[in-house]
Amino acid sequence: MRILNVTQSYAPFFELGGPPEKVRALSEGLVQLGHEVTVLTADWGLERRASELPGEPPAENSPFGKKREVRGVKAIYLANWFHYRAASWNPALTRYLRARLQNFDLLHIFGLYDLLGPPTAAAARNLKIPCVVEPIGMFVPIVRNLFLKRVYHRFLGGKMLQDAAAIIATAEQEKSELIAGGIPAHKIVLRRNGVAPPASLPEHGMFRKSLSISSDAKLILFLGRLSQKKSPDLLLQAFAQLPPPTAAAHLAFVGPDESGMLARLQQMAAQLGVAPRVHFSGPLSGDAKWSAYSDADIFVLPSQNENFGNTAAESVAAGTPVIVTDRCGIAPLLDGVAGIAVQHSASSISEQLAALLNDPALYAQLKNGCATAVQRLDWGMPVLEMDSLYKKLTGITTS
Repeated sequence: MRILNVTQSYAPFFELGGPPEKVRALSEGLVQLGHEVTVLTADWGLERRASELPGEPPAENSPFGKKREVRGVKAIYLANWFHYRAASWNPALTRYLRARLQNFDLLHIFGLYDLLGPPTAAAARNLKIPCVVEPIGMFVPIVRNLFLKRVYHRFLGGKMLQDAAAIIATAEQEKSELIAGGIPAHKIVLRRNGVAPPASLPEHGMFRKSLSISSDAKLILFLGRLSQKKSPDLLLQAFAQLPPPTAAAHLAFVGPDESGMLARLQQMAAQLGVAPRVHFSGPLSGDAKWSAYSDADIFVLPSQNENFGNTAAESVAAGTPVIVTDRCGIAPLLDGVAGIAVQHSASSISEQLAALLNDPALYAQLKNGCATAVQRLDWGMPVLEMDSLYKKLTGITTS
């Protein structure tokens, strides 16, 4: 089967969030099952990035922008002429769709609020190519640019979702949001995300050393976009409320700034009197990211809404217990096994942080449970579920 995956960001641009890792894992898994997979995405500087990464295949020219092939997955990086935040305008998209779209049997669009998905879905509709849409937690407009997001749904996203042959939800929470938003239940397919840890973790202490955090200090980690949706400020408030002796712990924020949240956190840390124990790092990837997970004692995902929670899965894969809010789709998979699910409040987060830091038996139980949770979170089953769905939608079987 010939599959086209469409995503605003793709490998090697992992600092742009979870989609690049998800799309890569699914694409490479489907190639291993015998499918031909192409990823259509935007170019955020592939030529420069590829030259900076040892062992990465070089960027090559194509009629539509840059291209490369990694582990059997072909990727086309359309040149960006203009971008606003993470969305881009890519004039070569129209030429690509006119020249190549008819060569595919199925289209899978990842994400909303961009200008790649809707035109591709419309072209596929004209060619009667089945289209799968995966909103990746973006269906409910929250926190920023609410007016623009509603306009998008009114003129672009609504039609794309309406015409989709199937819509992917990664947790029961996201499925409920889709149904509440008017998506017919029979069109929704529930398929979790997965995690692909490295073959071995980096040497312990690399991340702590980079931030001058001692090896014996308790370290709490946040890794992700510093955005209102992910509530890093709530975690900072919870951290400041920790009672002695847990008040000696350190907190590290790792990720790109969004809408001035970094400055706000730095100001809050000073006002709360915890600035000397609060550390900030830009986005990390590869070994540096996994070093952050493995060096932490506890990972916290305090989001006010999260369709799944890939970073929590990655932390567990590194053997670090987690605290997640009950608004994260991954919460039921981790609660009581490798982590604790809490209410979206500073007091709830602070209470459970103190419990984990002060109760060695509870901490050991959850840390030992990380291995169990990881077995439930690999990409094998999600890939097989997509394989089955695609065959059902196309009527095509592969040998």
